[in-house]
Amino acid sequence: MTNKKWILEIIWWVFTFLLTIGILLPILSVTSSYYFLGVNIVFIIAFITLARYIFLLHLTFLSKYEWLKIVLVFISPLFVFLLVQEVNNFQTYVDEYGWEAVLGDLPASTLKSLSNYTHSELLFFGVGSAISAALMPFRMVLSVWRVRNKGME
Repeated sequence: MTNKKWILEIIWWVFTFLLTIGILLPILSVTSSYYFLGVNIVFIIAFITLARYIFLLHLTFLSKYEWLKIVLVFISPLFVFLLVQEVNNFQTYVDEYGWEAVLGDLPASTLKSLSNYTHSELLFFGVGSAISAALMPFRMVLSVWRVRNKGME
């Protein structure tokens, strides 16, 4: 059964990679000077992966490693802090320097539509990843409790 879980994990990572490329393609096809590319990639991957672990934990390799779940309980608050800080850094940077500094020098119509897309997409995945990371310790504690007390998960 664990081989199937590892194969499923690989399939999910490939899906996450392809979805990340698909989400960032409208931005990267127009500009090569996207200032928050790395942060945006982290937000997308964190949101998809953490949401998957919250809702589909029993289908992941993580379901069998109690020690790893306990480590995630203690790492998650730090990760939440870092994610929220990066969302704040993004918003502050846009407010102070404008979209031209984020996306580069583009025609006005392209800059307006691309800035709307980028702002919505980055905030969605940024806030979503922070919320998922905040829920993660509760899900891990529930999972450890279920395994220890009920023998399930």
